[in-house]
Amino acid sequence: MAEIEGQVIGIHTVEAWNEQIQKGNESNKLIVVDFTASWCGPCRFISPILAEIAKKLPNVTFLKVDVDELKTVSEEWGVESMPTFLFLKEGKLVDKVVGAKKEELQLTIAKHATATAAA
Repeated sequence: MAEIEGQVIGIHTVEAWNEQIQKGNESNKLIVVDFTASWCGPCRFISPILAEIAKKLPNVTFLKVDVDELKTVSEEWGVESMPTFLFLKEGKLVDKVVGAKKEELQLTIAKHATATAAA
């Protein structure tokens, strides 16, 4: 079961994670994953910014994963610091932003979202 905050889908189980990745693969959509933690200050800072971006980009799937809740997923993708944003296309990592870097995050999303729209 996924919980939706604005347009950002909170992933709380490995099943929900696999389901969203599968959906992304089938629809050829860009998936932006926010690996976060409840105790992480920069994560709390960037979260509303990500939600704002998500509202404007319905053609991109935004997921939020708590690293303490889904350790296996974060370990599988090599996430070591929070926040880490992974950009996935067809199940493959196409880009990564580490840290609460608003401008870099916006630019990277724009770059890959444009590529998705053009495809």
